[in-house]
Amino acid sequence: MKTIVLGAGIIGISTAWQLLERGHEVTVVERQPDAALETSFANAGQISVSYCEPWANRSAPLKALKWMFDKEAPLLLRPQLDWQQWRWGLQFLAQCNDAAFERNVAQIVALGAYSHAALKEVVQATGIEYHRLERGIAHFYTDQKSLDAAGQAVQLMRRHGVQRRLVSRDELLQIEPAFKAYGAHIAGGTYTSSDESGDAHVFTQALARRCAARGAQFLYDHEVRQLHKTGDAIDSVTVMPQPSGAGAGKAFIVQADAIVVACGSYSAPLLRSVGVDLPIYPGKGYSATFPLLRPEAAPWVSTIDDGRKIALTRLGDRLRVAGTIELGGFDLTLDSAVAKARCHMLSRRIEEILPGVCDTRSPGQGGNPQYWCGLRPATPSNIPFIGQTRLRKLWVNAGHGTLGWTHGAGSGKALAELISGEQPALNFGFLGRAQSPRAPFGASGATT
Repeated sequence: MKTIVLGAGIIGISTAWQLLERGHEVTVVERQPDAALETSFANAGQISVSYCEPWANRSAPLKALKWMFDKEAPLLLRPQLDWQQWRWGLQFLAQCNDAAFERNVAQIVALGAYSHAALKEVVQATGIEYHRLERGIAHFYTDQKSLDAAGQAVQLMRRHGVQRRLVSRDELLQIEPAFKAYGAHIAGGTYTSSDESGDAHVFTQALARRCAARGAQFLYDHEVRQLHKTGDAIDSVTVMPQPSGAGAGKAFIVQADAIVVACGSYSAPLLRSVGVDLPIYPGKGYSATFPLLRPEAAPWVSTIDDGRKIALTRLGDRLRVAGTIELGGFDLTLDSAVAKARCHMLSRRIEEILPGVCDTRSPGQGGNPQYWCGLRPATPSNIPFIGQTRLRKLWVNAGHGTLGWTHGAGSGKALAELISGEQPALNFGFLGRAQSPRAPFGASGATT
C-alpha cells in the first residue's frame, strides 16, 4: 500500500516509521530542508503523561481575560479579525466545565500511556540517543493555594492510573537539589517518577534517517500545493519544489492509496481546502536554550515552574526553558515587543530560580541564547484528531497542542494501525469512528 505523509515533524515521522513497520511504501513531503525544523524543533522536551491537563477548565475564561494585557502571561489571547480564532474560542469556552475537563483528561492520559509505551518500543528497536533522561518530572508551586489545587489534580490523575504524587518542599529538594537556592519560595510540589525527557528534534531527525534507510522517500524542500479530490476520495497531491531548494523546478502530482495530513497547525487550512473542517488553531509557544555555566548545579529532573507555567529540561550541556501560549494567528516573529518580553521573561526567570547556572546573557552582552517560537496545533479540548476523514483515502494526525512529543509515537502507531485495518489497543475517540467516546469533537461532532 502506497502512503503519503504530509509533514516531517514528530507526528509525521512517527507515522511514517510505523507505516514502514507494517509494510507500506511511504513518501514523506516536507517544506523544510530536513525533519523537525518547525514545531518539533525546540519544545520543552518532556514526555509528560502525568502533566497533561487540558487548557480548558472552569477557571480558564477568567484567567484569559485577566492576562490579556500582560505581555508575559502564560496564556495570552491576541484577538484577530479571524473567524477561525473566534469560532475556536467559543468551542474552547464550551469545554470549560468540570464534566468536559474530566472527560478530556481521560482521553489524553489514555493516549499518553499508549504513546509512552510506543516510544519505548521504538527506542529499543532503533537505539536512538536523544539526551534521554528517565528521572521523572517534578512540578513546584510557590503558594499554598496552588499547591492545594495540585492535590486535587493528583487525585484526578491517580484515578486514571497515573502515579503522580504530592511532595513536600523538603522532598522536592531531595528529588532535585538544584532548586535549593530557590527553596524558600517553594511551597511544595508534585512528582511522577515514570515520566521522562529528551530532545524531540534530535529524536525525530534520527528516526527520519532510519525511515530513509528502510526505503521511505523524502521530498524535502517541497510544498504541498493541492489535495486532489476524485468523487468522495483524495487520491493524489500536487507538490512544488521550493525555489530555494536543491530540487527547484515544476510542480508535480504524487498519487497514493492513503494520504496522511500531519502538518501541525497548517493541517487545518489544508484540510478546509477539500471541505474537511477541524477546529485546530495555532498556539504560539516560546523557548530559550542556554549553555550551562555550572553543569554540576543544573537540574537533572525535568521540572515545571507553576508560577510561570514554564518547563525546565536539561539536554546534555544545555538547559531548555519553554512555555507560554499566545493565540494570535500564524505569527512566528521573534522581534515584536510581545515576543521580546516573553523571551526576556524566560531568561529572567531562570536567573531567579537557578542563579548563575546558565549563560543567560544577551548577544549584546556576549552571550548566545537560542530563542525560538513554534506554532502548537491546538484543539479546544486538547485532544488531537487521529483517524480517517469522511473523504476516502484521506487521514489526519494533527491537533496535539503542547503534547506532540508526549503523544507522537503513539499517535503514529495508532494511525498506522488504523490505515492497516487494525484496532489500536486503547480507548480513544478516533476520528471517523461512530463508536468514538470523544463527543463533541469526535466523529459525531466535527464537520469532516
